[in-house]
Amino acid sequence: MPGKSLDPSTSPRALLGAELRVARERAGLSQAELAERLFVSGSFIGQLESGTRRMHLDFAQQIDEILDTGGFFVRNCGALAKSKYPNHFAEAAEAEAEAKSIREYAPLALPGILQTEAYAREVFLAYQPTATEEVIAELVKNRVDRAAILSNPTTPLFWCVLDEAVLRRAVGSRAVMSEALRHIAALIRARRIFVQVLPFSAGAHSSMGGTLKLMDFEEAPPLVYVQGNAIGVLLDDPATVARHSLTYDLLTASALSPSQSLALIESVAEDYEHDQHA
Repeated sequence: MPGKSLDPSTSPRALLGAELRVARERAGLSQAELAERLFVSGSFIGQLESGTRRMHLDFAQQIDEILDTGGFFVRNCGALAKSKYPNHFAEAAEAEAEAKSIREYAPLALPGILQTEAYAREVFLAYQPTATEEVIAELVKNRVDRAAILSNPTTPLFWCVLDEAVLRRAVGSRAVMSEALRHIAALIRARRIFVQVLPFSAGAHSSMGGTLKLMDFEEAPPLVYVQGNAIGVLLDDPATVARHSLTYDLLTASALSPSQSLALIESVAEDYEHDQHA
């Protein structure tokens, strides 16, 4: 399945990445050699050059010194510092938008790109109960805008494992939940996403620690994003990514089949609708 390539003429990250590749090759360094001097992995350099990851100021300063680029990267990485997402998630959101496939485990709430506007609003009100209406509205808009990546009929491939708790926990009213679950069911029936439900009956499982998002790219190494309460880490170490990939495989083995999962999602949505009318 083809992935998306960033255009240097329209993407600051892609432009900076292309310039990094040119400067590195001019200096006669391989990705691994530059990575060694920066105390990062070779795959991290590959992700910078492909535009998958953002270049931060501290790396820009070191790169300018190592490659003798006269402050070019420090001057130009400022445009990358602006994001409409929280700092702990900004880089992951940018990577998500360029991924050719996304595999995600959601233990507590629906994944952001599957949330309806009403569901997202309830989530943000719970996170920030004292925020102004303007702040909540902006947060909701940004989250709903992320879902635009599913407007492409095939890319990215999105495969999600939902814990049964996500279906059973009423976020907002019964109407909000029924709408949210019907939205997911519609995407499944349109063959746009794959969803499996991890039932309570599965007991202990491979990802008891929390959320998990694996992203694969056409021209860059894979990434894994793990998240906690207002914190998140984007990881590229191959061994770490492989370990989390195994974790996800084990989750899918413990989950209901896609057809069983769809039946359960629609059944729970129907229960919410019945409760509304009752």
